[in-house]
Amino acid sequence: MSAKDKLPNIPDPWTVTPAQKAQSAAREAWRVFGIMSEFVEATERLAGIQPAVSIFGSARIGPESRYYQLTERIARLLSDAGFSVVSGGGPGVMEAANKGAFEGKGISVGLNIQLPMEQQANHYQDISQTFRHFFARKYMFVKIATAYVVMPGGFGTLDELLEALTLIQTRKSPQIPLILVGSEFWQGLLDWFRARLVAEKMIHPEDVDLISVIDDPECVVASIFDYYQNRGFGRLAHEHELLLNL
Repeated sequence: MSAKDKLPNIPDPWTVTPAQKAQSAAREAWRVFGIMSEFVEATERLAGIQPAVSIFGSARIGPESRYYQLTERIARLLSDAGFSVVSGGGPGVMEAANKGAFEGKGISVGLNIQLPMEQQANHYQDISQTFRHFFARKYMFVKIATAYVVMPGGFGTLDELLEALTLIQTRKSPQIPLILVGSEFWQGLLDWFRARLVAEKMIHPEDVDLISVIDDPECVVASIFDYYQNRGFGRLAHEHELLLNL
């Protein structure tokens, strides 16, 4: 008896009628158009906000948190220095980033996402853009960022951090400052990078150097200015090409 003959005779749950197939194809086509419109609308609305710094972090902290207060201070300094500040547009660190920027001289931008829980737009946004799709939202974070500042956070923050780090490491996006704030919070992760990823040759030792750890708000801003001091904040020709093919 063959292996195929031993399988139980179970009805195929995926069998669909031709009408159902046609309906599914039509829905998928309209979904693609919706994704395209999301990219186009966001690109047009955010085209003029350079230079911009994207700030990531937890949605679950309140104004009493030292991380909230630290984020607000960093965002205010960046805003007063002439940067637009971009956050995920929700509560927690995102609210602190938008609040600091909103009260400064620069533009406060929120890239909101529709979620069944947690995500409600904060009230400190000069420009508010709402997305249905995470990948479209993440693309805009990368496209407009002159630097990334990553505050303590959970799975979403780690996702955004590793997405940015992967794009820089693989040279699919321009190399820009990637700054972690909160050395005590991040040290265990960085130690693991070196003890496991570097030691077992999963990454090159210099890949860890793509990350800076800075706790002082003034030093965060100074580090970004130092990086761009000689080359300027404008996109170089090859960086435009990278972002077009992201």
